Amino acid sequence: MISEQLKSIIQDGEGLTVEFKECKTQINRDVYETVCAFLNRNGGHIVLGVDDNGNITGIDADALPQIKKDLVTALNNPQVINPPLYILPETVKIEGKILLYLNIPESSQVHRCKGKIFDRNEDGDLDVTNHPDAVAHLYIRKQSSFSENRIYPYVKLEDLRSDLIQRVRKMVRAENPNHPWATMTDEELLSSARLYQHDYQTGKEGYTLAAILLLGKDEVIQSVLPHFKTDAILRRVNLDRYDDRDDIRTNLIESYDRLMAFVAKHLPDPFYLEKDQRISLRDHIFREVVANILIHREYINGFPAKFIIGNNQVVAENANRPHGHGRINPSNFTPYPKNPVIARFFKEIGRADELGSGVRNLYNYTRIYSGGADPQLLEGDIFKIIIPVTQQATQQATQQATQQATQQADMQELLIEFCKEPKSTSEIMQYLQLKDREYFRSKILKPLLDDGIMHRTIPEKPSSPNQKYYSKPKDPNHV
Repeated sequence: MISEQLKSIIQDGEGLTVEFKECKTQINRDVYETVCAFLNRNGGHIVLGVDDNGNITGIDADALPQIKKDLVTALNNPQVINPPLYILPETVKIEGKILLYLNIPESSQVHRCKGKIFDRNEDGDLDVTNHPDAVAHLYIRKQSSFSENRIYPYVKLEDLRSDLIQRVRKMVRAENPNHPWATMTDEELLSSARLYQHDYQTGKEGYTLAAILLLGKDEVIQSVLPHFKTDAILRRVNLDRYDDRDDIRTNLIESYDRLMAFVAKHLPDPFYLEKDQRISLRDHIFREVVANILIHREYINGFPAKFIIGNNQVVAENANRPHGHGRINPSNFTPYPKNPVIARFFKEIGRADELGSGVRNLYNYTRIYSGGADPQLLEGDIFKIIIPVTQQATQQATQQATQQATQQADMQELLIEFCKEPKSTSEIMQYLQLKDREYFRSKILKPLLDDGIMHRTIPEKPSSPNQKYYSKPKDPNHV
């Protein structure tokens, strides 16, 4: 998927949000200036291993590990990028050549590269350090656009929940075992996540609104934002009031958990296979909806976010700082981060995808879940998502579940017959015309092993490369 996107980016050439660097054996010195400029302007894509004309030159394989290490180290070093940035470069192969791809978000802060401030226009990176008007404009634009950046100098580390910070370490380690946050102190983690900031215009420094919303104690959140809440409502029988409700007034991490629990409690999860693996359509869809409510809300606005489950649709609403009006068309949708610090934090802990890809997933899975109907995403002062939930979709899902269960049983019967003589995994999968090894093991083979119908030829070494499987009738005395 990423390689196809990258091909399209390279084909379109350099511009306001795209920059190529050759970096065959080492990092070009001006890479970090471009990172800084993208952070300060609209974000963008940096591709290492491509020259200025869009020719793919590639990165030497021997130099790749050191280049990646240097990138990650430098981006986390305040002497290079300040405030520092945590981003992992992605390795991609195109035309047999190695490239590194960096997706730089728009930041809610003004960043410096080696003490200098860079901005971006169509001609490239601009050093605006000695241009007071341009620098002032950058600060004003950041502060007016991103309320998550608001500093609360009297909030201390003890006003945040240490147990949540520890949970964040576990979550990022689950996404990436080598994630730097896993070994940082609390202060270092919060600084790396850009939750502790210094406003160079006013001199204020401290924890931000984003820090409080993500990790703050409930009483601190309510003190800072008395109107803050997310209202989850089930309204199917009692249409004037509600049948069930969760009034959520806690941090964004646990707010996500409670909203997803509300979804699991009240919405069907039809059986669905994608590439021979079962996935939860419900969770794929509402993961995006719930993340949007929490990530892209304008929190200074007193409008309470709402998540309403009705008879034939789910409606999510939240206050918004719009960048357009009307229904969003995914084919020409340009994502704009409303709270880039919170968005990046959710991505690091595995609660959200890259900006833009979530919208495409939402459309794809909703069409399956609802029997062909599209979701509606309506941009305005109140951002609204409408997910159709139809009885027909549930019936279709039930029919699919029956068909797939029948196919699974048929495959097991074929397997038993085929393995009267011992056969290897590859022989069996070829015979059954299956490609997904995990699906074969968990859904077809394991139930038969557990039931004593299939057996291993080397039972003392289940993972032996020489392992084969054979069948014999189930013992009638077996319970």
